[in-house]
Amino acid sequence: MNPLIVIPARMAATRLPGKPLADIGGLPMIVRAFQQAERSELPVLVAAGDAEIVEVVEAHGGRAVLTDPALPSGSDRVRAALHAVDPERRHDAVINLQGDMPLADPAIARLCAETLAARPDCDIATLVAKEASFADRTNPDVVKAVLALAADGRSGRALYFTRSTLYGEGPVWRHVGVYGYRRAALERFCAAPPSALERREKLEQLRALELGMIIDAAVIEAAPLSVDNFDDLEAVRALA
Repeated sequence: MNPLIVIPARMAATRLPGKPLADIGGLPMIVRAFQQAERSELPVLVAAGDAEIVEVVEAHGGRAVLTDPALPSGSDRVRAALHAVDPERRHDAVINLQGDMPLADPAIARLCAETLAARPDCDIATLVAKEASFADRTNPDVVKAVLALAADGRSGRALYFTRSTLYGEGPVWRHVGVYGYRRAALERFCAAPPSALERREKLEQLRALELGMIIDAAVIEAAPLSVDNFDDLEAVRALA
């Protein structure tokens, strides 16, 4: 496989406007994110919704492409950037890595690519981690993955994703919003309208399941810190 990491980013974040340019230890968040991604030794591209993001990425030696700011989702931004830089379709897989995980372990992008390569029937690869605390089970902001877990406990086929409380014995898997798409799967996903379950749960990965796509999840030790608000930003700054 020949995967490309694409990091979608836009300035108009609802809870933390201008988030990609937020300073973390002297570097903008988006710069931290692509520099971490480059340590995976896979090629990296930033799919920017704003010219300011392109400018700052290129000023720090990265590669970025400007996409339509009106695109409805990060997945659509990834697809648009892929069309712009790779019309020859050299890259047969794309890793959608979130720009608001600036300290994410570079190994997670490779793990998504390896999952796709190891499982020919898998359309989309993603990641899960065990719940951080019991409170995760009832927190609607924590997305849970319902998996048919493999015998080794290190991966599983996704059956559903939900914000609802999960009951019963066994681990609760916290979904980590990193995706590896086969190129054909990304095209099919973005071409389809939002599905009923997607609209109900506000989780776009449910569109893929309703389309009959196969999503496999690999287990990682802990979910990377994600910056959704100012408190998250301060937590990341303390670790940078």
